[in-house]
Amino acid sequence: MNQEQVLKTAPNWKYWILFGVIAALALVMFLVPPIPQSQTYHLFADTRLMAGVPDALNVLSNLFFLVVGLLGMQLVLSDRGPSHPALFVDPAEKWPYFVFFLGVALTTFGSGYYHADPNNARLVWDRLPMTIGFMSLLAAMVDERISVKTGLRWLAPLLIFGVLSVLYWNFTEARGQGDLRPYALVQFGSLALLLLLLALFPPRYTRGSDFVVSLGIYALSKGFEALDRPIFEAARLVSGHTLKHIADAVSAYWIYRMLKLRSPIVDRSSSA
Repeated sequence: MNQEQVLKTAPNWKYWILFGVIAALALVMFLVPPIPQSQTYHLFADTRLMAGVPDALNVLSNLFFLVVGLLGMQLVLSDRGPSHPALFVDPAEKWPYFVFFLGVALTTFGSGYYHADPNNARLVWDRLPMTIGFMSLLAAMVDERISVKTGLRWLAPLLIFGVLSVLYWNFTEARGQGDLRPYALVQFGSLALLLLLLALFPPRYTRGSDFVVSLGIYALSKGFEALDRPIFEAARLVSGHTLKHIADAVSAYWIYRMLKLRSPIVDRSSSA
């Protein structure tokens, strides 16, 4: 029995839990009242002008995303790791990761454009590439923990839902009734499902704990975001939001590092 067959024979109760959590997340989204975008979100602590660049450190710190994104795309397309001949058991597994690193690279431009003049219209371009990252990483996890066919089949619908969540928010905001609920579902719901897939389904590769580390670093970045002004006021060197960008880039880099270092898990039952 190969690894793909092992994944497909996971106990049914695991799928019921997964579907139940998805249904619960969707239900919560409908039960919670619409969430408008607070305009105070655009009031960042560090707005210093440097070399003619407004909000300079928040703009320039996005370059870390470009570096990680390009490194990741090159690694995935090469399909070669230092410790084994191929990164993926099935070459088709590369595509969700390629899209993930593409989203990371595009964040450089979307977030940089937004921070040069923070407002709702520009925030759309900041959030679009982030949804690409969230949804493609979820598809990659489905690839590895359930089946490659299922992950690839759901990649496009997940990406479309992510993009539509931002466009829906922008549409409702323009009508004076902003609603961030679908976008919140994309961001936090995808992270919850990633953790659930990690907990319920067997891995295809080693170093599964690196996903947890990456998500932990992402959680740290949200803390930096919430403490934007207190961090800046402490020494007036760097703001919490700039540190958020750096932490987010490190979180994505940890996925790149995981891909380089991990190896396929040998299915001993197939050789018995």
